[in-house]
Amino acid sequence: MRVIVTGATSFIGRASVKELLKQGCQVTAVVRPDSPGLKALLHQPGIQVAALNLSEIERLPQRLQESPGGKIEERRKDEALNWLHLGWEGAGSANRSNPALQRKNIDYALNALETAADMGCSRFLFSGSQAEYGICTGLMREDMECHPVSEYGKNKVEVCMRAAARAKERNLDYLHARIFSVYGPGDHPWSLVETCLDRFLSGGRMELGPCTQMWNYLYVEDAARALVQLLLGKAPAGVYNVAGEDTRPLRSFIEEIYGLCGRTGSYVYGDRPPNAEGVVSLQPDLTKFKEATGWNARVDFSEGIRRMIKLRRTAFGT
Repeated sequence: MRVIVTGATSFIGRASVKELLKQGCQVTAVVRPDSPGLKALLHQPGIQVAALNLSEIERLPQRLQESPGGKIEERRKDEALNWLHLGWEGAGSANRSNPALQRKNIDYALNALETAADMGCSRFLFSGSQAEYGICTGLMREDMECHPVSEYGKNKVEVCMRAAARAKERNLDYLHARIFSVYGPGDHPWSLVETCLDRFLSGGRMELGPCTQMWNYLYVEDAARALVQLLLGKAPAGVYNVAGEDTRPLRSFIEEIYGLCGRTGSYVYGDRPPNAEGVVSLQPDLTKFKEATGWNARVDFSEGIRRMIKLRRTAFGT
């Protein structure tokens, strides 16, 4: 089995590549030529690197022809080929309301789908987002109507509709994973979990919003395993929520982090402005996903935070 992965050096991408290799897959990693993580993938067993921007993804077959041992025809005739599309420009909160930047990603995703079909892929998994649902007060189910707030969420919904229709025409299974809040080593330094850890462990003060909404966290290794199971398994084409199994008030997660950090530093709930999606409550329904894949989370929140704290203390020699 060979899997083409775009966004292979991203937070979730790195973990997904690691999981694919663990599952015995060969990986073709599509990486921006200027990506800081490109060198780390070079010369790794089982990984073939293609340095391409998302805007030129249709050149992938040609690029593979040019690379040593990378010719498409050299792949075993019985070797399946699938595509994991994790690439998306402007995924950070600051860019999620930028219409021009977000709009480009629709074409990138659809071009990737066409390229996947041209190359003979049988399954294409796109990384959607909980932002597609918009602001909800109850369970978030895959069959409910979406009301996205940010341009990021709106464009992910458009990809879902257009890619699913086109995949049927190209005889390709299209899997749309609505990924919820993922945390773990290697996350963006401005994420809530990373910021809390930095502030608390250094004895600093953390200023927060009210944090009264329901929330859900998924450890990055569990997220990668979920995506790989969805892609490589027999789940039918469709939309699937990918989230953790622990949903509770956001304050509860904050206070757990504080306790695991030794109750150093401080925090205050106040009027910090929300991100581009507004005040969102996350209550994912995992029934469809778990029935289709048999997946279960392995790393609970406290264990995930302990791992992150240990890595920090090891790095700083404390």
